[in-house]
Amino acid sequence: MRQMLGQRFGRLMVIARADKKVANGNIQWLCDCDCGRQIVVDGYRLRSGQTRSCGCLRQATSRENSRKNAAFQRRIGNPSNLIHANGVFLNSLVKSKRNKSGVIGVSFDQKRQCWFARLMVNHHYVLLKSFKSYDEAVAARRQAEAAYLHPQNSKMDSTASFSS
Repeated sequence: MRQMLGQRFGRLMVIARADKKVANGNIQWLCDCDCGRQIVVDGYRLRSGQTRSCGCLRQATSRENSRKNAAFQRRIGNPSNLIHANGVFLNSLVKSKRNKSGVIGVSFDQKRQCWFARLMVNHHYVLLKSFKSYDEAVAARRQAEAAYLHPQNSKMDSTASFSS
């Protein structure tokens, strides 16, 4: 236990044992970071290298990576890169690698054993509903997209589809 005192782990220097208790039973250590902040860290996370700073290392690495990325630099300061003209965030329009349903805005809730369809426009959900079947959820998402992303193409069928 005492061998941790004075040891350096990345940007962290162990200065004292912390009184903080955790459920896993590991000893917590108070550390000084090179940036001047103090942080309490689980001893296992220090020894395994999982925690090497108070968070400033991740921040610095991210900052450096963004400086090196020419495409990122071109997009800085342009809000149209984040939000569609209709007020829909672009991350709601692009399928991520984590998407398991195959359809943007449709996911399965394991706890409730049902499908959810979502669409957010101008920071408000215009669609947030559960369905018993995948097909119903996909259809609802498609209707919401037609109504809110392409309103000129769906003026007639958007009123009919949302009235039920």
